Amino acid sequence: MLPSSWKRDFASGLVVLVPVLATVFVIAYLYDLVFGVITRTGILDNYPTIPTAAYVPLALAFFLLLVLAVGYLMRTTVGDIIERVLDDVFNAIPGLRIVYNASKMAAETAFSGTGDLQSPVKLEVWDGLRMTAFKTGKTTEDGRDVLFLPTSPNITTGFVIEVEPHEYEQTDESVEDALTRVLSAGFGENEPDIPDEMLRN
Repeated sequence: MLPSSWKRDFASGLVVLVPVLATVFVIAYLYDLVFGVITRTGILDNYPTIPTAAYVPLALAFFLLLVLAVGYLMRTTVGDIIERVLDDVFNAIPGLRIVYNASKMAAETAFSGTGDLQSPVKLEVWDGLRMTAFKTGKTTEDGRDVLFLPTSPNITTGFVIEVEPHEYEQTDESVEDALTRVLSAGFGENEPDIPDEMLRN
């Protein structure tokens, strides 16, 4: 049997290395994906003076400019018309409209800058039992607030619920703290307290 101190050190090393390695893997995968798309399309083949190492940075810079341009356009009257046309076109296609609406809602939820979206709340779903939900910034016609109640640890599923404003409790915690608790199934926290006996070992 290994000494308990070795097991503790091994576990502590995994806690540090696993997130780092997972992040590096995702970045490398996305880099290879973007590079593969560029090379297959041959967009930059007509520019032999551009080194292949610059393909991905150029693609990211172009994508960033495209996002900014489209975002600026969508804040105008023309953008509203284009968005309505796109919604009508995709909603007229069976099956594809589900993917379109789900991805649009996910993007709005992830990238919206409204303060209401960044507000975790406590909701009492049964007598004395509270759950963490998130405000979406939307309200119903009868004045109820629309909340998203995620499942744990998979927050991509959950429930969209309509609740009276007095039926949930505002919290002072940040979105990061609330998401950390939900994603870790209640085991994790952003700044965990280290037991005194571990500090003494």
